[in-house]
Amino acid sequence: MGLLDSVLGAVLNNGDQQQQPQGGAGGLGGIIGMLASNPQLIQVVVGMLGNNSSQGGLGGLADKFGQAGMGDVLASWVGSGQNQPISGEQLSNVLGSDALAGIAAQLGLQPQEAAGQLAQVLPGVVDQLTPQGQAPAAGLGDSNDLFGMLGGLLQK
Repeated sequence: MGLLDSVLGAVLNNGDQQQQPQGGAGGLGGIIGMLASNPQLIQVVVGMLGNNSSQGGLGGLADKFGQAGMGDVLASWVGSGQNQPISGEQLSNVLGSDALAGIAAQLGLQPQEAAGQLAQVLPGVVDQLTPQGQAPAAGLGDSNDLFGMLGGLLQK
């Protein structure tokens, strides 16, 4: 778990240097708070966004959001403007009950709790991983690439 430890260390060290959270609950401050209370959450989020994920990476997630009529919400996280919020219930509808049950099991939470935590963290993580305001055509990379990107972003 050395890579995860270094990413979490960067997150927590950055949080110590920050006076106020950036961007509310979905911003970096919110991400830090949620990770501190449940470090497995970063593994789940990276697992969702990686090209090698069962969700199909960011592109697959975008497809699911589009099918649920919420493509504009995900687009706001990727874009350079304000991130639109999402509720745990809305995220549950996007991901589906089977996927959410698997995520909840990984986190040791009930599905509604897992959806609520993901809804708070996912917008900020997607925003941080797409700083140019658009998703890369080839996706964000595999899990190791994403851990490296998050570690680099959070050390800034």
